[in-house]
Amino acid sequence: VSHYGPFWDHVLGYWKASLEWPKKVLCLKYEDVKKEPSGCVRKVAEFLGVPFSPEEEKKGIVEEIVKLCSFESLSNQDVNKSDTRSRENPMSNSDFFRKGEVGDWVNHLSPQMSEILDKITEQKFQGTGFSFH
Repeated sequence: VSHYGPFWDHVLGYWKASLEWPKKVLCLKYEDVKKEPSGCVRKVAEFLGVPFSPEEEKKGIVEEIVKLCSFESLSNQDVNKSDTRSRENPMSNSDFFRKGEVGDWVNHLSPQMSEILDKITEQKFQGTGFSFH
């Protein structure tokens, strides 16, 4: 149970918005960010209308942003180590950090739970054009 409603509804809402308003909503998948972080940083910069100049590329600005926004860097920020919770915000910042690895969910779900979630995900995303793969 999610305090914020079904996960799939959020994903599809943003996905559909990105298709309807591609200049206003950008969807990136965590798996893609992990696989090609520099490309995703460039994509965000272009989306925001501030692509990197050749000089910035040469100076390594993209790589520096990747480093500053890495799981290791963000998970070690004091604000993200907080376990503060409230009625309005039942999840602490630290709840959003585990290992930062694609597929780590397999260590937290039983095979049966995984199968159920796969079926629900397939049903919810069927015919939408959205895929986690």
